Amino acid sequence: MEYRTLGRTGLQVSTLCLGTMMFGKWGNPDPAECRRILDVALDAGINFVDTADVYDFGVSEEILGQALKGRRDDVVLATKFHNPMGDDPNRRGNSRRWIFQAVEESLRRLQTDWIDLYQVHRPDPSTDVDETLGALSDLVHAGKVRAIGTSTFPAELLVDAAWVADRRGRERFATEQPPYSIFARGIERDVLPTAERLGIGVLVWAPLNGGWLSGKYRRGAEASADSRALRQADHFDWQTPEAERKLDAVEALVKLAEEVGCSLTHLAVAFTLAHRAVTSAIVGPRTPEQMVSMLGAESVRLAADVLDRIDELVPPGANLNEENAGYVPPALLDPALRRR
Repeated sequence: MEYRTLGRTGLQVSTLCLGTMMFGKWGNPDPAECRRILDVALDAGINFVDTADVYDFGVSEEILGQALKGRRDDVVLATKFHNPMGDDPNRRGNSRRWIFQAVEESLRRLQTDWIDLYQVHRPDPSTDVDETLGALSDLVHAGKVRAIGTSTFPAELLVDAAWVADRRGRERFATEQPPYSIFARGIERDVLPTAERLGIGVLVWAPLNGGWLSGKYRRGAEASADSRALRQADHFDWQTPEAERKLDAVEALVKLAEEVGCSLTHLAVAFTLAHRAVTSAIVGPRTPEQMVSMLGAESVRLAADVLDRIDELVPPGANLNEENAGYVPPALLDPALRRR
């Protein structure tokens, strides 16, 4: 396993990060199997594990906390807050009130005294970023959190937060967790250059674009019954115009991977790690076998001509499906924000 420094934190993290969104009924409800996934990852040298309170509404954190007993000190543990955790309108968002409550609940579920990286899962236009940074800074000073970060923040909000932190003497966001894959390259336009300029570490999610780059979705083949395309149909672009573009690209990428001498999965993950601003790629296996199949991707080095051929298939900065960007600004969702 290879390790890189996470932004300016000094933390040394594996270039593969174990994502645990599949721990629980969203993917694998068997705690024993989830523990085996963790065992495979740790045995391979992965020391970076990411989760979120919203993953199966706390169950992912609970499974992970139980599985980490006796080896908590061996991992850099990251979790997130922001998404609704109940019907109460105050059990969500980025307010000081919710942050203080959410962190205590995550600490309890994870059975730990501290969180290495506490991340804001999405922007909250209703909350002043200084309010959020102030609360997170207090958690750092109290020793409950070691570093703070964001997930799926536009570049301009990263800059805004850095400016506020500097002017108000707050802790700075140390990391950003954006979506990034061969099929979703939008962050190459602004987020990745901004993160590099600000010294922000980057851990990317969905390097396989939700499974599209695993090779299981091919033209003329039916999606398997246990595939994400059917399990999470409302979050997957199967049988859409965008899917046709992806199917065409998959065929070309499968051939390219064969020429390189690796699997499509390894090619896809290696592509994300080739970007100079990326620290780690989050892989989210549902089974121990899937975890094993990910291992080794961090060692694949893609030559310049291979990266050039990928650029020909999907231009730099392009998203084959704009919904894969992960965040839509409020001004595009609410007509009142763009009309007089």
